[in-house]
Amino acid sequence: MNIDQKIESLVLKRLIKHLRENTELQNIDLMNLSGFCRNCLAKWYKEASEKNGVNISYEEAREFIYGMPYDEWKKKYQK
Repeated sequence: MNIDQKIESLVLKRLIKHLRENTELQNIDLMNLSGFCRNCLAKWYKEASEKNGVNISYEEAREFIYGMPYDEWKKKYQK
């Protein structure tokens, strides 16, 4: 892994941590303001995994991004 990839990896980890900690920020707000949300990140994570030979489900990718099963996150935080 080169230095650019290491930096990009750290930035992504920081973004995911930020989104996990700021649960008051709803996906619809993210979509309206930035054009992407946690679910988009999960789709991109799944796509990148598969391009690298790792088959994961969309639900597994969402659990990675949300830090818990999506249904659990929705019950706890979705307004």
